[in-house]
Amino acid sequence: MILNEKSSTMFNRAAKVIPGAVNSPVRAWRAVGGTPLFISRAEAAYVFDLDGNRLLDYVGAYGPAILGHAHPQVVTAIAEQARDGFGYGAPTELEVTLAEMISQAVPAAQKVRLVSSGTEAGMTALRLARAATGRPRILKFDGCYHGHSDALLVRAGSGGMTLGIADSAGVPDAIAGLTAVARYNSLASVEQCFAAFPGEIAAVIVEPVPANMGVVPPGENFLGELSALTHRHGALLICDEVITGFRLRYGAAYESYRSADPHLLMFGKVIGGGLPIGAVAGRAELMDLLAPLGPVYQAGTLSGNPLSVRAGIETLKILRQPGIYENLESAAARLADGLRMALRQNHQLGCVNRSGSLLTMFIGENNVTDAESARRCDSKRFARIFHRLLERGIYVPPSQFEAMFVSIAHGKAEIDRTIEAADEALRATDDR
Repeated sequence: MILNEKSSTMFNRAAKVIPGAVNSPVRAWRAVGGTPLFISRAEAAYVFDLDGNRLLDYVGAYGPAILGHAHPQVVTAIAEQARDGFGYGAPTELEVTLAEMISQAVPAAQKVRLVSSGTEAGMTALRLARAATGRPRILKFDGCYHGHSDALLVRAGSGGMTLGIADSAGVPDAIAGLTAVARYNSLASVEQCFAAFPGEIAAVIVEPVPANMGVVPPGENFLGELSALTHRHGALLICDEVITGFRLRYGAAYESYRSADPHLLMFGKVIGGGLPIGAVAGRAELMDLLAPLGPVYQAGTLSGNPLSVRAGIETLKILRQPGIYENLESAAARLADGLRMALRQNHQLGCVNRSGSLLTMFIGENNVTDAESARRCDSKRFARIFHRLLERGIYVPPSQFEAMFVSIAHGKAEIDRTIEAADEALRATDDR
């Protein structure tokens, strides 16, 4: 049994001043039950909680920790910048450097505007698309999550799926009604949306590899054909690379799929090295619609914050070193193969979806290709497996619909220990 006395005490204390005791819903463990662990520090592939438990971490701060936690080079860079100040409310060379690094790595990112979160990036991308096209509607995919802005919190993934709701209270019907929802990996459903709203859809927004209904790779040619379809209807294609950008490759994930041609992109997570950041990028003629050049307003007190930008620059410098992504691929493939073997050996229905260093072990379904098939998974059994893994020192995301994140700090020993723990956890939850 894992010790959680101090975490329980802190949870009760937090509940008095923080809604639900957490600052993001998935952290409350509602999908798996129990009291969430309060983390006190993290290093490399491990996190440590208030009770002193040392846990092998696959949450990875939900994506940014691709180098593992507290990478020495990034820590040094942040400390150096902190001595020079936390923020100036003025342009810096650092933000130019990070924008150049993103633009050089991603062909479609001709210009880059830094913001403070992925949600802000999504809001800005939609505003740009509507301004550029003069159209009001947006098309998104069921199960894809693009932040918590009103227009995109419609059949959202992750927490929305866990809560079993199609949207959020407080979102006016008039706003939600401007968002059409298609089925991921189904071009036919996209065609139906365009047919239902001819000449009205400003943009299609898509995660190249969704990770908030669990990891669901795109079908063969899906992104390329989606791109062609979107262009044919005069709409813009927005690729949400907040999770996938610089995680699956040095650059954007869309580049791995033939003929995908986005007009706009969203970034976050990895490009800030673990500190708050976001970015919207795209074709120069679209990006130049942003103020102060154009009529599309966007601003932010902490946009281009020097601490976040310096951490991002240092992270990208490390990631572009030879062999980094090959090692990530090898570690994640070993883990995915081991989890599949554990499912087979324990005669449990399930599958493991993987794209690069993102993966999800789905319980109760042999083939997950969209949100509908993800929802058929056995979340109750997953919850039991989650706690059995935790007892064995393995910390995975507390939801069937979140991705596991592998970092460069996960070596062969960590991967093999995880596979062994998963085999034991599956055996311990076999209630046939």
